[in-house]
Amino acid sequence: MEQAENKDELYMRKALYEAEKAAEAGEVPIGAVIVCKDRIISRAHNLTEKLHDVTAHAEMQAITAAADLLGGKYLNDCTLYVTVEPCTMCAGAIGWAQIGRIVYGAADEKRGYHLYAPRALHAKATVTQGVLEPECRKLMQEFFKEKR
Repeated sequence: MEQAENKDELYMRKALYEAEKAAEAGEVPIGAVIVCKDRIISRAHNLTEKLHDVTAHAEMQAITAAADLLGGKYLNDCTLYVTVEPCTMCAGAIGWAQIGRIVYGAADEKRGYHLYAPRALHAKATVTQGVLEPECRKLMQEFFKEKR
């Protein structure tokens, strides 16, 4: 169990690095990585401002890159690590991609999928929440504090 927790923290730190890159670029600081068989196969952060695209969330970017790398749309054997709870749109994409496991840091009480679409993920998917939650939350809070 401890080894799995250490892996979750390791990969969440990679997602946090992506979130920090987003913040530096003026994007909402959310980062994501997708891992398959203990290997990162995609990494991404929000690009909504840069691309002028409301769908360019970190999770969407990571799913597209992972599916392209694997040559198929289903990511059953993959784990998505994302710094903030996915929104409804991303949860739908995660569900359609059939990602087997989702790990996120900070909950999103205003826009998170739990509130609006609690059954959007694939029925067999497992969810682990709260991994490095204080760090993930702090990054978001600092970003929005500077914006106000």
